[in-house]
Amino acid sequence: MNKKKIINDPVFGFITLPSDFIYDLMQHPFVHRLTRIKQLGLTSYVYPGTQHTRFQHSLGAMHLMTEAVNTLRQKGNEITDEEADAVYAAILLHDIGHGPFSHGLEHFFFDNISHEKVGIAALKYMNSEFGGKLEKTIAILQDTYPKHYLHSLVSGQLDMDRLDYLRRDSFFSGVSEGNIGSARIIKMLNIKDGKLVVEAKGIYSIENFLMSRRLMYWQVYYHKTAYASDLMLYQTLKRARFVERNGGDLFASDAFKCFLKQPASKLDDTTIERFMALDDSDIWVALKAWAKSTDKVLRILSDGIVNRHLFHLEISNTEFSKSDIGARIERLCKAFDITADEAQYLISENRVSNHLYNGGETAIEILYSDGSTKSISEASDMFNMDVLSREITKYYLSYYKVD
Repeated sequence: MNKKKIINDPVFGFITLPSDFIYDLMQHPFVHRLTRIKQLGLTSYVYPGTQHTRFQHSLGAMHLMTEAVNTLRQKGNEITDEEADAVYAAILLHDIGHGPFSHGLEHFFFDNISHEKVGIAALKYMNSEFGGKLEKTIAILQDTYPKHYLHSLVSGQLDMDRLDYLRRDSFFSGVSEGNIGSARIIKMLNIKDGKLVVEAKGIYSIENFLMSRRLMYWQVYYHKTAYASDLMLYQTLKRARFVERNGGDLFASDAFKCFLKQPASKLDDTTIERFMALDDSDIWVALKAWAKSTDKVLRILSDGIVNRHLFHLEISNTEFSKSDIGARIERLCKAFDITADEAQYLISENRVSNHLYNGGETAIEILYSDGSTKSISEASDMFNMDVLSREITKYYLSYYKVD
């Protein structure tokens, strides 16, 4: 059987699967599940084109990884076929731990367990099925493999994950600011002293990448209506959990029912199997049923998500006062004839922080023709360190608007 399939991707054109091993991975149910999870959750309520999936993103990121490996090999860096397959698998599977609606519900299903840790547990589960062939992949993802630059290609300041999602999310949202020069950046990659670097000719592409990432975060990922939608969905599931725990016996798929009662606190095989049975459709079907619930608060929230009666959102550079939040709760109580405890589900206060460049992560290093290197913060004549690393914090107050 010919496993070197060619897939037509709307962003990068024709993508060729690099090996039989990658083809076999793509046939696994855990990977195919990503076709049923939207990349940007409810952002399509703002940008209708953002219907693309985690699978499309993972496939695109894997394609970029093949380009990066080819570039590094052409410049004399040794990457064996086994290592190449391992890093291709790492980027293909890097999002496998995401649940329904991606980041929006990440903390609902597990108790203080990130999607990265869930992903590693899922890979270990798969590794037994693949006869240990994912050992190097797991090591790369956990950054325990000796060639640390392979991890940087998967998860770092300039990884293939970011290079794909910026271009892909820009393409589907129509927000042109995210259309970075990924091909140029990849062609400028090299290895110096075991670290991933960018040749000096690519510095302007890096500057554009950093600025595009910041613009996309505030314009798309943290767009006020998109973010309010995610908060409202989370509050809806919180209310559903309260109702379920108090004898409500809500409609839900078997897999969803387990997590609806309480978040998982461990990553054993049974939990992984149940979680990997979940996708966006489990949540949508439940929301449609809950929109007719006898519980008034759950009914209001579920109907609001299904029919786009979304939370209103206010943004401030300072924290909202307790009196302002209290006034909102009082209005909700009067409007819906509910208690203050019930009204808490119809309002949410959050803080969002973002920066152009995270100095705490591995720095983007610029390689000059004389062999010397400088961090992008030193090399760039467009930015200074204060601008690069300054964290911008915004305070969000979202609530069901009744006035």
